[in-house]
Amino acid sequence: MSAKTKIVVLRMKEIIYTAVFAGLALLLVALFFIMFRRDRASSQPADPTQEASYIPGIYSASIQLANEQINVEVTVDADEITSVALKPLSESVTAMYPLVEPAMQDLAGQILDEQSLESVTCQEDQKYTASMLLKAIDQALSKARIDSSGS
Repeated sequence: MSAKTKIVVLRMKEIIYTAVFAGLALLLVALFFIMFRRDRASSQPADPTQEASYIPGIYSASIQLANEQINVEVTVDADEITSVALKPLSESVTAMYPLVEPAMQDLAGQILDEQSLESVTCQEDQKYTASMLLKAIDQALSKARIDSSGS
C-alpha cells in the first residue's frame, strides 16, 4: 500500500478572486431578499382597529349664502382625506364674501395635514366663516365614513 502524495499548487490570486466573487454573490442574494420580500409593516395599517375609515369617493355638502349656493367637496381615499374644495365658487360669491376662499384654503391645509377636524384652528377674523365651512366639511365626511356598527 503505497500512497502517492499529490501536491496541489494554487495561486494566491485565484483564491482571492474566488473569495471576492463568492462574497459578491452572497451580497447579491441578500439584496434580492431585502428588495423583493413582502413588507408586512407597510401592508398592514398602523392601527389595527382602524383599517378603512372612508368609502373612497367625492362627497359634498351645500352652504346657502344669500341667493348663492356653494358646495363643499371632500375627496377621500379608503384611509385619508385627499382634498377639500369649494365648488363652484363664482365671482359674485368671492366679491360678496371675501373671507370664504382664504378661510377654506387655511382649513383645507390643516385638514390635509392632520387628517382630522378636531385639531383645526381658525383665525379670529374668520371664525364664523370657518365654523360654517367646518360644519359643511363635517357633513360631507359623515357621508364618507364607514359605519362601524356593521349595518
